[in-house]
Amino acid sequence: MSRNTTKKLFHGDNLDILQACIESESIDLIYLDPPFNSKKIYNASVNDAQIKAFDDIWYWTDQTSKLLDNLERRISGLYEQLMIIRKEIGENGMSAYLVMMAARLVELNRVLKATGSLYLHCDPTASHYLKIIMDFIFGFKNFRHQIVWKRTSAHNDSKGWGHIQDNILFYSKSDEYVWNKVYTGYDQNYVAKFYRHTDDDGRRFQAGDLTAAGISKGGDSGKPWRGIDPGKKGNHWAIRRSFLNDPNIPENTHKALDYLDAIGRIYWPPNGQIPRIKRYLDEMPGGPIQEIITDIPPLSAKSKEKLGYQTQKPLALLERIIAASSNKGDTVLDPFCGSGTTIEAAEKLQRKWIGIDIAHLAIALTEKRLAGGYKNLKWETIALPKEIKTLGS
Repeated sequence: MSRNTTKKLFHGDNLDILQACIESESIDLIYLDPPFNSKKIYNASVNDAQIKAFDDIWYWTDQTSKLLDNLERRISGLYEQLMIIRKEIGENGMSAYLVMMAARLVELNRVLKATGSLYLHCDPTASHYLKIIMDFIFGFKNFRHQIVWKRTSAHNDSKGWGHIQDNILFYSKSDEYVWNKVYTGYDQNYVAKFYRHTDDDGRRFQAGDLTAAGISKGGDSGKPWRGIDPGKKGNHWAIRRSFLNDPNIPENTHKALDYLDAIGRIYWPPNGQIPRIKRYLDEMPGGPIQEIITDIPPLSAKSKEKLGYQTQKPLALLERIIAASSNKGDTVLDPFCGSGTTIEAAEKLQRKWIGIDIAHLAIALTEKRLAGGYKNLKWETIALPKEIKTLGS
């Protein structure tokens, strides 16, 4: 399969697959929602039956020690930090989990392009340790944001603060990373406060400035229009053409004001104050995305997206991340793809994609999801160790 048409699902251990099948600096964006070290067993509901999806319970084993020894040869500072953690908290589930994650994050950094980004979805269980590990691997200067996703409206924790958030650690490979402006709908309180006016046709608008500070001594911008002299308050007429996006606006300031008034774009305050420009709500792009996400709720039991996979994330969350940090035709990798939310979001946004999961159930759910939503979609599913090949060969 040509690299230009990369759409692959790998069934197997993502560390093995990353090392054997994914070339260095070949991935534009990585999102991973790995186990959180929650000490729980997660199930999936399939045909009304509960089937084990994966264990999130970790133990220190001989394999953990081997992974740690291998890291010594890769990033010495990281190895030393993990040795400190091992010494301080012991050889237990947390330290084993961190070694497991560190080994995979090293490989993920290797396969990421210089212009690429990585988003690690976690929760407070281990996020503080994971950030230290990622600072060593990606460089602390390449830490961009800790995104907080409010995953539930309320949670009754019997002895403590209600746990209602997940964290997403956002790192880039370098300073030259892809970033696209993404907007969200305005909060209703914001709309009520700033878009208080309504036209006869029901369109809501904000009354914006038609003047700017400073007295103009040339052209019509400093002269009175319709008996109103902005210079009396030290201002001049200023028409902000960029947001109006109307090629018919005349260059001459007074003619432009006459034109805008004729098409109903000027608001005349009832108290005789300086007129203002109408900025319609339906013409605004929305608010820029923020690092605290409160407008994407978790999937409810009745959600059409719900596949019965306990840790499934909303499609809108992945669409936002992919839209912000990749472009059409880029390759998105999810090494813990679970029920395939990242894969569907990437396909929907016209990206290439690679999904990896060690659980057969996860691969089966992802395949079912893709087949049901995209009838003509073709991809390749590769199971290790029976099939092992270098991506792009």
